[in-house]
Amino acid sequence: MNDAVIVDVVRTASGKGKPGGALSSVHPVDLLATVLRALVDRNGLDPALVDDVIGGCVSQTDEQALNVTRTALLAAGFPDSVPATTIDRQCGSSQQAATFAAQGVIAGAYDVVIACGVESMSRVPMFSSARGADTSGTLLRRRYTDGLVPQGVSAELIASRWKLDRTELDEYAARSHRLAAATAASGGFDREIVPVGGHTEDETVRPSTTAEGLAALKPAFTGLPEAARFPEIEWRITPGNSSPLTDGASAALIMSAATADRLGLAPRARFHSFAVTGSDPLLMLTGVVPATEKVLARASLTIDDIDAYEVNEAFAPVPLVWQRETGADPAKLNPRGGAIALGHPLGASGGRLLATLLGHLEATGGRYGLQTMCEGGGMANATVIERI
Repeated sequence: MNDAVIVDVVRTASGKGKPGGALSSVHPVDLLATVLRALVDRNGLDPALVDDVIGGCVSQTDEQALNVTRTALLAAGFPDSVPATTIDRQCGSSQQAATFAAQGVIAGAYDVVIACGVESMSRVPMFSSARGADTSGTLLRRRYTDGLVPQGVSAELIASRWKLDRTELDEYAARSHRLAAATAASGGFDREIVPVGGHTEDETVRPSTTAEGLAALKPAFTGLPEAARFPEIEWRITPGNSSPLTDGASAALIMSAATADRLGLAPRARFHSFAVTGSDPLLMLTGVVPATEKVLARASLTIDDIDAYEVNEAFAPVPLVWQRETGADPAKLNPRGGAIALGHPLGASGGRLLATLLGHLEATGGRYGLQTMCEGGGMANATVIERI
């Protein structure tokens, strides 16, 4: 089999996903085009050599409709001979894009491929693609007669089931901001961030965040209609211990090891193992645990063999439950902060995690990194990479 290697991975800095955010004036096509162009330029790669571009995007409507990945590569000046497709595995879309890209290389279907993702949550708000439509259908409602719930309520159910109190959640959220701010101050994100209109710093990081300050925030999901079904919940999920709405894009250059050698490019890491799994769609966010177990079994590694873990911080209970269930070293968990601080631009987040994970492995001399992402509808991806 061919080794699938990562030659480079880049991302934009985060922008607040609301009008007036640092990237809100940038069309999502231009946002993704910027990282695509930067990726080939900084590696001296002729884009005509790219066999395919696989992009992730969750809200594929309005400005992100009609295969935004293909539109973006044309906007980036790639030859019109380069194809593209856009996929949706919810929050894990660009991680899945990287998996598909690497699997294509391993199978011999690709020599050079780009995996990428974009989400402009300021211009195409979350749930825009549904617009009040019935997305369940009759048969699903028959199976789940009590109905499913939004992710915020799922986060509350998880916090309740695993007995995570408000203080623990807020302390974890403050840790995310503290670590992200320290990494930014030391230049730890410099290699992965591509400037967009002069924007080079993650707008969502708040260095002064404390658990005491977060304690003043009110729970965010008590007003939802589904909340009445769970009177036993001590509502504790707030905007402070959740990931913020964010704009951003990411892209990874993936190819076979033989192609990288022929082109004179030095790979930074190789893909080691992959896993994807479904999970309870009511709890929805717990799939990171079985996905991790599955990818470690495929890799013939233990959790202690891994030097750093990137577990997406959609909500603070997700990495905390993951750490508790896997027995992972908490010091290795999101060591540069996570989505609570760095933001969660849905379709681009998998690439952001990959960029941050690889940067940390290189800075610390680590060998193996694991990233995993909970996803809407009850799914999760997990990937193990090996630094070269």
